[in-house]
Amino acid sequence: MRRVILLGLAVCVVLGAVPAAAQEAQTVYVLTVDGAITAAVGEYIERGIHLAEREGAAALVIRLDTPGGDLAATTRIMGYLENAEVPVIVHVWPRGGMAASAGTLILLAAHGAAMAPRTTIGAAHPVTLSGGSEADQTMIEKVMNVVVEHTALFVARRGDAAVEWAERAIRESATASPEEALELGVIDLVADDMDDLLAGLDGMTVTLGSGAEVTLHLAGATTREIPMSPIEQLLQVLINPNIALVLLTIGVQAILIELSSPGGWVAGFIGVLCLALAAYSFGVLPFNWLGFLLIGVAFVLFVIDIKAPTHGALTTAGVGTFVAGALILFNAPVGSPYGQVSLPLVITMGVLTALFFAFVIAKALRAQRAPSVTGKEGLVGRVGVAKSRLDPRGSVLVRGERWRALAEDGPIEAGQRVVVIAVEGFELRVRRAD
Repeated sequence: MRRVILLGLAVCVVLGAVPAAAQEAQTVYVLTVDGAITAAVGEYIERGIHLAEREGAAALVIRLDTPGGDLAATTRIMGYLENAEVPVIVHVWPRGGMAASAGTLILLAAHGAAMAPRTTIGAAHPVTLSGGSEADQTMIEKVMNVVVEHTALFVARRGDAAVEWAERAIRESATASPEEALELGVIDLVADDMDDLLAGLDGMTVTLGSGAEVTLHLAGATTREIPMSPIEQLLQVLINPNIALVLLTIGVQAILIELSSPGGWVAGFIGVLCLALAAYSFGVLPFNWLGFLLIGVAFVLFVIDIKAPTHGALTTAGVGTFVAGALILFNAPVGSPYGQVSLPLVITMGVLTALFFAFVIAKALRAQRAPSVTGKEGLVGRVGVAKSRLDPRGSVLVRGERWRALAEDGPIEAGQRVVVIAVEGFELRVRRAD
């Protein structure tokens, strides 16, 4: 019995000597950014940092694969990383991916950085998607100088070679492979997957924005995926120019349905919703106002061809104008982080819009011009029965109602079928139905 007690005391002493950090299972939170850098991505990363801080995560890993994106959103993300109280590691992943342009700036601002094999970083030169005027070039030069100085503050902890490369990436669109980036000190290691990343970072000391140094204990840590929320996913989908064009077209058509056939609410609600979502898209995407003007002219041509038919000439012109307007609307250069509008989609939308006006709107307008089928006007052409002899006046039953009637083609005997040819006050003018 005495030996058992001594053995238990010895076990307690050993366990007490083990550091608390080794007894607790380390957890690493993982975010995945795949696509352009936008305000929605910024909110996603900010939410992930706050969650990792609140729940005491050992580190936050951002798996990044992006062609670039919005500079304002990028600088906000860099600020989030600088003020994070948890180590943030950016991992350019998967193989064949990239962290170009804005993605490079985010990687340089992280506390730790890694790249998967066969990935690329760099080409961070600011660009304008609206044209190449002298004013645009002057603005780019100003922005570039600010970005160089701002980024240097983050990269300084990685050494002079990393600072020099970062400036070349911004000013000259320099790029780097994983091996080159590792040699320059831009990244800390090359890691093929999450296991390699955590094992390679284990024991490394990183410096947070506050100046605090944190030693990473990540070997054997568990990972927890933090996906985008449904709202963040929706906002990320809306920055596709093809989606924006479809929403704009559907929204305008739904509003026109509501205006041409008032009284309902479904078409109006769909139209307002689609236009509101399209407005968000256009608030993020670079676009050309001339494209908007041409698309508006196309809709006008479709309407005119309905009211004053030209045997399809104006409709054909409208389709061509719509296609030209849509292509000009999102006339982004090749390599734009937001992608380019699809030519087959534009042509399809133009033809479908023309068919929509030719059938739906045309029928709605014809229905408005059709003669009334209710009230007194709706009685003309109706067939009824003579309830008494009309010589020339008497009474008839039409649509279940008894009316005074005047026979225009001679006496009509009771029980004979009559047809209404006119309504004068409260008297019907009728003839024999046969």
